[in-house]
Amino acid sequence: MQPARTEMTPSSAPASDWRTHWHRLRSIGPVLGLVLLCIAGTLLNSEFASLDNAMNVLTRTAFIGIIAVGMCFVIISGGIDLSVGSMAALIAGCMILLMNALAAKGWSPLASVGAGMVFAVVLGAGFGLAHGLLITRGRIEPFIVTLGTLGIFRAYLTYFADGGAITLDNALSDVYSPVYYASWLGVPIPVWVFGVVAVIGSLILNHSAFGRYVQAIGSNEQVARYAAVNVDRIKVLTYMLLGVCVGMATLLYVPRLGSASPTTGLLWELEAIAAVIVGGTALRGGAGSVVGTVIGAVLLSVIGNILNLTNIISVYLNAAVQGFVIIAVAFTQRRRP
Repeated sequence: MQPARTEMTPSSAPASDWRTHWHRLRSIGPVLGLVLLCIAGTLLNSEFASLDNAMNVLTRTAFIGIIAVGMCFVIISGGIDLSVGSMAALIAGCMILLMNALAAKGWSPLASVGAGMVFAVVLGAGFGLAHGLLITRGRIEPFIVTLGTLGIFRAYLTYFADGGAITLDNALSDVYSPVYYASWLGVPIPVWVFGVVAVIGSLILNHSAFGRYVQAIGSNEQVARYAAVNVDRIKVLTYMLLGVCVGMATLLYVPRLGSASPTTGLLWELEAIAAVIVGGTALRGGAGSVVGTVIGAVLLSVIGNILNLTNIISVYLNAAVQGFVIIAVAFTQRRRP
């Protein structure tokens, strides 16, 4: 007896091929978009392709990129954080106040700056811990929790600054400025830190049990619980990881201006979320990559850089462009399996 043949229906093969091609296109989409943007930028303005401009773009990307790496874990786990910009502002203000106070008590400028940098990371982790506990133990939706802290963080920074700006002492600023302005092997320090954070984040997500748990929770939280995954603990750790990333980005950003004001970190949450979803991470969670997030962050910075160099549209519309990008990517993900 000859084995029965399984015939493929005419509609199943094209549908399967279409899904395969669409998945491949989505995976290389951010890279292809970045390449096309770089070509367009070079054609529109020859200065775009200069090394100085490239380093400038990467340096400005570093702050949002570091935050986006942490945001990638949160979104993959099925969460969201709308407060990262306000959190960065409050961390910046608090660390400047601490450094100024330590210097006034006789601490050396170097010791004061070092203490402030450590404090920024610890404070960010503390804020992330608070978010995680409110979401897991308090059973409050991440959107509501972080929407509330968005207002709380910025309000306290405005209160501490008395509506103005908190400025770093000049002696401390001289010691602290190399963290932003110095270079190593021709590459600015913030870019090196961004690269290290991205590599570590990618290794954690793809080659650790924690990374697998994060993806499992985002795919199906109930199934992850049945599989004996400590869901609440993993969620708290993802928000703490994001808080640490915000603290690191802030300590790199403060020496740029040497001050913190109510406008510090404004719309950083929009840029970080945009970088994550442009990089291919599913808004519903469960799938994503740190590499894609890095590409998404660079891509958005390149868009802003091209707009600044060419004056195609007003620079005041940069945030609008990012908003349109978020909506467009969300539209393409609506039928994502």
